[in-house]
Amino acid sequence: MFNNAMGLILADNKKISLGELTVPRALSAIPFAGRYRIIDFMLSNMVNSGIKNVGVLTLNKYKSLMDHLGTGAAWSLDRKNDGLHILPPYVNSEAIDINGDEELAGVLDFLRTSRATYVIVANSNIVLNTTFDDMISAHEKSGADLTVMYNRDGTKYGSPCYILDTDNDGFVKDMLFNPQKAASNKSSLGIICLRRDMLVDIISKQMSHGMTHFGVHSMVKMFDELKVFAYEYNGTALRINSVQGYFNSSMTLLNESIRNDLFWSGDPVYTKVKDEAPTLYFDNAEAKNSIISDGCRIYGNVEDSIIFRSVTVSKNTTIKNCIVMQDVHISENCHLENVILDKNSFVRPGVRLVGHHDYPVVIGKGAGI
Repeated sequence: MFNNAMGLILADNKKISLGELTVPRALSAIPFAGRYRIIDFMLSNMVNSGIKNVGVLTLNKYKSLMDHLGTGAAWSLDRKNDGLHILPPYVNSEAIDINGDEELAGVLDFLRTSRATYVIVANSNIVLNTTFDDMISAHEKSGADLTVMYNRDGTKYGSPCYILDTDNDGFVKDMLFNPQKAASNKSSLGIICLRRDMLVDIISKQMSHGMTHFGVHSMVKMFDELKVFAYEYNGTALRINSVQGYFNSSMTLLNESIRNDLFWSGDPVYTKVKDEAPTLYFDNAEAKNSIISDGCRIYGNVEDSIIFRSVTVSKNTTIKNCIVMQDVHISENCHLENVILDKNSFVRPGVRLVGHHDYPVVIGKGAGI
């Protein structure tokens, strides 16, 4: 377990929009897998790597994220020294119209006050279960200035996609954004490792040139002036790049091997715990191949779906290939297929909603249909 590192998670991404799902919340705060938020996975990876100092850089719409993270107690990050730091965006009048991936200028003080040697900087749209010990070791051994983690998904998950072209020694010589014809199948996972003092210098240099936005792939693009090494990750990694990506990534959790790889083959995935009574299955209720959280009341039929806490599925109602988030009430005689229902929404009696697997119907938070 590597302890000489700190973590920085970019809580949002301007290039990724999940429509109604990201209207009320940051990308990293989107509910996932029945009881988690997307950020839980990256935060748990850092904690399981022995990292005790983690900053979460917010962009906007971060109330839901702050409510979820709290003091960091669920990840043992409520500490006198180091711990969890939620970093609001650093905004000035000159930065408003400048385009970029992420706002990092506001974290300079956070970086400078740490004594850690290395920084793990990660985007918030990747779900995986790993530790960063081997990556840091590979970074040290390679002699690189910066190391980026990738896998071989290629363009499987769609836009945005960053394809790495490497030389025979594994160093990046080119990076392509959403290429029509990819030079390789090495797709960046949006996770990098570099020395803390180097990151401070890079950010300071960019700010001195009037560039106040910065992101993971902005740093990888510096392969002409920095030695950028590519480190391969071979485990399960799910990318949340779009509504379809979110839906498909969620549905893959119904595959036992994927579920075991994410939750049972590695270290624990921590989240904010909410105590609820067990789910009640009433007479004539039926559930097949589904993930159903606690506190639900199931009167109807649920098949191939992910149901979050405190959901009611009424009599003579069928739910198939759906994601139903917390505190949703689905009335009687409904049929829902390939639908995403956000929190606190309400489905009136007799409603029939059928989407396509590649184009699920999305009902926004608190909506009634």
